[in-house]
Amino acid sequence: TFSFLSAAMMDNRFATALVIACVLSLISTIYMAASLGTDFWYEYHTLSPAENITEAGRSIWEEFVSGEADEKTYTDALFRCNGTVGLWRRCITVPKNSHWYSPPETDMTTNCISFSLSDQFMEKYIEPGNHNSGTDLNRTYLWRLQFLLPFVSLGLMCFGALIGLCACACRSLYPAIATGVLHFLAGLCTLGLVGCYVAGIELLHKKLPLPGDVRGEFGWSFCLACVSAPLQFMAAALFIWAARTNRKEFTLLKAYRVA
Repeated sequence: TFSFLSAAMMDNRFATALVIACVLSLISTIYMAASLGTDFWYEYHTLSPAENITEAGRSIWEEFVSGEADEKTYTDALFRCNGTVGLWRRCITVPKNSHWYSPPETDMTTNCISFSLSDQFMEKYIEPGNHNSGTDLNRTYLWRLQFLLPFVSLGLMCFGALIGLCACACRSLYPAIATGVLHFLAGLCTLGLVGCYVAGIELLHKKLPLPGDVRGEFGWSFCLACVSAPLQFMAAALFIWAARTNRKEFTLLKAYRVA
């Protein structure tokens, strides 16, 4: 009877740990997917309304919307037009009617341009917008890593979930160690993504300093990625703890029964 009660208590304890780990894993996956698909990793706020910009400013945002702008041109448009930047898109806020003969208006709209796959792997230059200035290797590889790492992180968590389902089918906690390891690696990838993004933004602003009337800040999409990383680490710790401790106590209980 004592051994039966002990086993039941162990099962309940490990089941609770696994449920909490699964919930944390699900939340971190949702956060990671939401941050990957939204455009508010970094936000620019200008004190000069976009509807009052000169003709030069209008030509900048028209070139931005055309999708042919180089890094300096679209960054200037982000500065001037309350822009937001994601991992896949960049957006600016402009008047709906931008013709030169139109009076100023307060009815604004958001125009977004997606980064193509070639844009994600394009070289960054030492002087943004100047193709003859040479390749800036630091910014180039930081940009590429911030594009690849979130997909690696999501892939690791999905693979870990498949292993967890196999563990449930086999009625064994031991494969949960692999799930925990994969979640730990996913957390490292997410942490690396956050670090690469911060470093890339800082290096960009050293090349193109913010104008005096522009304020930049990290947005809520970036915050979701920051929250996702510790959730992945906590889920990994619970998966590994439950699997290892259950294995150890099962061995001790088996030895006790034999004795």
